[in-house]
Amino acid sequence: MPRSPRTDRLHPAGKRKSGRPKVDHRTRQPAHEYELEVLPGLEHVAETELAAVPLARDLRGLRFWYPGDPERLTRLRSAVAAYRVRAWDVPRPRGLLGHQQLGELTDFLRGVIAQGGHTSFRLGAAGKESGVMQRLAEELQAGLNLPHHPTEGELLIRLRPQQDGPGWEVLARLTPRPLSARAWRVCNREGGLNATLAYATHKLAGQRDVDRIFNPMCGSGTLMIERDLLGPSDALVGVDLDQGAVDCARANIQAAGRTLEVARIDALHTGLPARSFDLIVADLPWGDAIGTHGGNAALYPAFLQEMHRLISRQGRLAVITHEIRLFEGLLRDQTAWAARELLQVYSGGHHPKVYLLNRR
Repeated sequence: MPRSPRTDRLHPAGKRKSGRPKVDHRTRQPAHEYELEVLPGLEHVAETELAAVPLARDLRGLRFWYPGDPERLTRLRSAVAAYRVRAWDVPRPRGLLGHQQLGELTDFLRGVIAQGGHTSFRLGAAGKESGVMQRLAEELQAGLNLPHHPTEGELLIRLRPQQDGPGWEVLARLTPRPLSARAWRVCNREGGLNATLAYATHKLAGQRDVDRIFNPMCGSGTLMIERDLLGPSDALVGVDLDQGAVDCARANIQAAGRTLEVARIDALHTGLPARSFDLIVADLPWGDAIGTHGGNAALYPAFLQEMHRLISRQGRLAVITHEIRLFEGLLRDQTAWAARELLQVYSGGHHPKVYLLNRR
């Protein structure tokens, strides 16, 4: 009988089939160790975002190894900052002044500067005013050919005892400014929301393309812009009673390259039809930089009542506030909303909480 042809040798256009799996060439590049800095309370959000970064490996919380272009790490939106990390087997920072160690440290920092384009540096460490730290700053200033600006230096260099060893480690921030200082923020207002908290709020509140989204008391537009950068929605509008806030939000929206609707309207008297929105996200006045505790006692219940009218039957209301006692007291005394706490963070001397409410 004639021998049947081997099917594994039959390929289109006479091409030989390769049994080798496709390999991302970046995995062959030397990997560096990195660490993320986040607002306390946002660790789990950052870990989830980090887990989606291709090639990031050996994840230990916010510490990991990565062989790819570090520019990818500068696009993380839940992190305050990203650092490249390296450890030296020295018992004290003085050991970094040794000829070999100083040369290795300088080369390490040059690699970060080449990526981030920093134009100055500063040291962040306990005892940074000591003679050892002052000498280290002088040596780095000469070796890096960068000026040392103790308070405003762009390359933040942190020194601390090694986490899992006897030596000391150096963390160099990848970017001249924190990642939380968004490039689109060309207008700042007192009491403005940290952008990483805005991002986390939207991720935990749920992201749907079909959502009609409302941002009452929108301030400088942080919640609106962070949501629009996540992806499409059916509608996204913001209002504020302060014309200065509206103008500020519009400037930031333009800088972000987005097209969003912002209007000077009282959030409690919009005139909009009932059930107009599927997601309402609000950073309510905290009673210090914006608003007063007495004013909030009247504002908060009126806000909950009006948002209940505007939210759709299956809609969600996400609230960020530092008036925790007031807000939780209102939740206990009402039957219109089912509520749960999403997270609590430490930010700028405050400990705000984020709540997610649904209509009962």
